[in-house]
Amino acid sequence: MFSHETHGRSFFRFFLEIPRLSGTLDILPVIAEESVLNAVDLSGGDMLTVAGQVRSHNTRTDGVRHLLVFVYAEQILCETGPAINDADLRGFLCREPTFRRTPLGREICDVMLAVPRQYRRADYIPCILWGKTAQEISLCHVRDEIRILGRLQSRVYTKQTEEGLQPRTTYEISALSAECVNSAAN
Repeated sequence: MFSHETHGRSFFRFFLEIPRLSGTLDILPVIAEESVLNAVDLSGGDMLTVAGQVRSHNTRTDGVRHLLVFVYAEQILCETGPAINDADLRGFLCREPTFRRTPLGREICDVMLAVPRQYRRADYIPCILWGKTAQEISLCHVRDEIRILGRLQSRVYTKQTEEGLQPRTTYEISALSAECVNSAAN
């Protein structure tokens, strides 16, 4: 479906389903320029491969800010093969990590990564880390440079609003590994 137009270029939005090893489906939003979509040859296989960038955009609806996270498609190919969901991000912590444990004792660390891009802009990408990786990154601080390898995932949760309980979907990078590349303290 049509998303928006900027600088005379039209962009379209669609959702891509990617199965996890557990069988759960991640349903990820993709935005592609019309010329990228027109270049797709659908005779090459039974699956779409989207290569691009994980990006974010802040919107305001009824005075409430929302962070939209999506895949900005630079290339789309029709191929065959196994489903792969890989993300490789390098950016700076823009708020202190939040470390906690699940009721079953599993360590989790939430971080917000500011990933620089052209024209002095940045994308703000929420990331979740687990176990030893969560422990290590929880010791980092704002402005530390972090590299995260993982996957973009969708997660549905329920939010209590004035209208009652509402299902919401959030998108985040689930880290397989992470490292502090450069500490702001050094």
